[in-house]
Amino acid sequence: MFASRRTLLAAALCTALGATAPFAQAADAPITIMVGGINKIIYLPAKLTEALGYFKDEGLAVELQSQPAGVDAENQLIAGAVQGVVGFYDHTIDLQSKGKEIEAIAVFCKVPGEVELVSTKAAPTFKSMANAKGMTLGVTGLGSSTEFLTRYLADRAGMASKDYSLLPVGAGNTFIAAMKQDRIQGGMTTEPTVSQMLKTGEAQVLVDLRTEAGTQAAIGGLYPAASLYVQNEWADAHKDQAGKLARAFARTMAYIHTHTAEQIAELVPRDYYGNDKALYVEALKASLPMFTVDGKMPAGGPETVLKVLATYKPQVKSKNIDLSKTYTNAFLAAK
Repeated sequence: MFASRRTLLAAALCTALGATAPFAQAADAPITIMVGGINKIIYLPAKLTEALGYFKDEGLAVELQSQPAGVDAENQLIAGAVQGVVGFYDHTIDLQSKGKEIEAIAVFCKVPGEVELVSTKAAPTFKSMANAKGMTLGVTGLGSSTEFLTRYLADRAGMASKDYSLLPVGAGNTFIAAMKQDRIQGGMTTEPTVSQMLKTGEAQVLVDLRTEAGTQAAIGGLYPAASLYVQNEWADAHKDQAGKLARAFARTMAYIHTHTAEQIAELVPRDYYGNDKALYVEALKASLPMFTVDGKMPAGGPETVLKVLATYKPQVKSKNIDLSKTYTNAFLAAK
């Protein structure tokens, strides 16, 4: 009788704690992943994994939500509102400098996949980041990876932060509108927005971070970007689910490298490409080389990202960042 009563008390205590514990989650509970702009090609593996049925193959119930700015998605993760975020790896380093431990458990892109565009109107005098003085540059959000990269490119070109302005304009149509209205003269965005603006002649490429060569030239190394990251404590408490998520995404990365852009485009919702599927396919073709083959962190990548952030973020520079806590390939090795 005593043992039974003790068991009941323990169960009641666990239930009470579970209501407030951020990582108390049943093994078969749905997993919510917030994507920093679900229709961006850099984050395509999220929707593709769902469309291919790889989450279900692993026995996972995954809900994908979209949040245009990565910085807002990370806030949802920290608050415990979602279990994972598909966003840029650099947030894991930035957050560690603020006392939060987040790790990437699957890496989608070896390079940012971002492009610094300049409006055709501003192009005659805005030929490189060294000409950014007095310009307003668009980013998805303040505190976002586009801000990190924009500031680094400007700094590398000799521009001080006071020389230019940053304006959060989101992505897609809001980015396009801001450039059309001359609220920004330059800005960082991704595919398919890049191809849309180049096709209409409204913008030109200033810095191209879609390729390894372009990224090496602009940043000095590979810059692992789009990834799935989770709180370290969640991964430790849910190793089985974390492993299944990582393996599902690794299968998608393999699929991307063994199928054509046309085949991949058949799997995405129509609103991803609207009335110009051919343009979307071309944007996909330009983007496919940036994806990792197996979901693993590329060697040397974390060090490059740390270098970029430490250049202009005093808090990152002053902290002894432990890169081993910002990513892991362990779940991809698990069977």
